[in-house]
Amino acid sequence: MQEHTLSSYDEQLGAIAADLNEMGRMAWRLTADALEALGSSDAAKAHKVIEADKPIDEMQHRIEQQAVLTIAKYQPMAVDLRVLVAAMRVANDLERVGDLAKNIAKRTIAIDAPLRSQKLMTSFRQLSKLVLSQLETVLAAYAARDGEMAAGVRARDGEVDAIHTSVFRELLTYMLEDTRNIAMCTHLLFCAKNIERIGDHATNVAETLHYVLTGEMLEDDRPKADASSEAS
Repeated sequence: MQEHTLSSYDEQLGAIAADLNEMGRMAWRLTADALEALGSSDAAKAHKVIEADKPIDEMQHRIEQQAVLTIAKYQPMAVDLRVLVAAMRVANDLERVGDLAKNIAKRTIAIDAPLRSQKLMTSFRQLSKLVLSQLETVLAAYAARDGEMAAGVRARDGEVDAIHTSVFRELLTYMLEDTRNIAMCTHLLFCAKNIERIGDHATNVAETLHYVLTGEMLEDDRPKADASSEAS
């Protein structure tokens, strides 16, 4: 490439990276707010989470458009092409994180009552804390191109699944003990699954970084420990 073209190309890559970092920050903040709203039964905060999802959707469209235009204009090869393809993948994962946070907020509004069980609250806090940590760590790893840090996120995916399974079983127990708990617990079942899915998207980002760094996709053998579909 000519020098001025190369400079413009580098600026475009930098702009996409900056937007992706900002989108990650927004998605993490939205998730943290949604989980805080759930834990404190804060309907007002939940409404704000729902309203804050739209900018994340807009950012995804912007990143995808920038990446496609850059590929079409400069026809990058090897690592640069992987970086642009990965940016679109990560933006899609972050958009889904925003959607899941919004869904948690909607369920919080529908529940409209505090969680009565201290044990259940502890389990939800444990699941929420781990998933937020996973998301924060993988975003930092992606920005730093730190494959080892990202691999650690992938390795803990099974831990997220195990806690989710425990929460799932607790909720089934409350439903069986008292039919008046069914409505609330049903909403909480969906909340727990949404939190677990946010953890999955964090793992997706870790796997995408592996692709950027190596050019190879990991096999679908990530550690899983979610037995909720088998629980009865």
